[in-house]
Amino acid sequence: MLVTKTHSALPMTLRASPNHGERKGGKTPNSLILHYTGVPTGEAAVALLCDPASEVSAHYVVMPDGEIMLLVPEARRAWHAGRGIWAGETDMNDVSIGIEIAHPGHKNGRAAHPYPEAQIASVTALCGDIVERWRIAPDRVLAHSDIAPDRKIDPGEFFPWDWLAHAGIGHYVAPCPISAGPRLDHNSRGAEVEELQAMLGAYGYGAPVSGAYDARTQCVIRAFQRHFRPALVDGIADFSTVATLRKLLAMRPGV
Repeated sequence: MLVTKTHSALPMTLRASPNHGERKGGKTPNSLILHYTGVPTGEAAVALLCDPASEVSAHYVVMPDGEIMLLVPEARRAWHAGRGIWAGETDMNDVSIGIEIAHPGHKNGRAAHPYPEAQIASVTALCGDIVERWRIAPDRVLAHSDIAPDRKIDPGEFFPWDWLAHAGIGHYVAPCPISAGPRLDHNSRGAEVEELQAMLGAYGYGAPVSGAYDARTQCVIRAFQRHFRPALVDGIADFSTVATLRKLLAMRPGV
């Protein structure tokens, strides 16, 4: 039975945002989505998420010093996910809880500085609390880029997913080492590409099976790499990327 408490019991600051609504059809959260704010300061991020004119919000914001702010009760539909898809669900706001991590994000398209340890400690505690109360499956602890690979790159390849995994949060395996071997890229067509797209779709990504290594497939591969093989994010399905995907599918909870 789900615990329907509307927010975590962890110490936090209330900063109510008006930007939320009803979850449609009585849906309850089955996913947790992590974002970075992408603005220079945490205070600016909170102001934006609480501004009615912005029409964006999240359930929580975690500040650089580890302070947790509650903006929207978990029972409500925060406006954080936007257009995206995961495992066939096309309205992720309806079924997710969103955590914004106050961080300036990428700079000129490149990885920015690491997340502070105090901040990641709070993110880990908050994620663990949410996952336990809502019984969120490990493979539904997601990056914003996982659900919207053509639009979003947060929380970035410099987010320490392995830290969360060590705390028992999320689905994660050690990435297979980068080495020489077969690869698929924008020149590829045929059965191998179809198999790759089918595996990505089976994991949850919105990757139509076309047999053509198109722009959408490249975006999805980049998102996969940001989350699961962050050492090289290039949109090319090299041996390491495909092997890591196979390993994830084989070690998926319930398989």
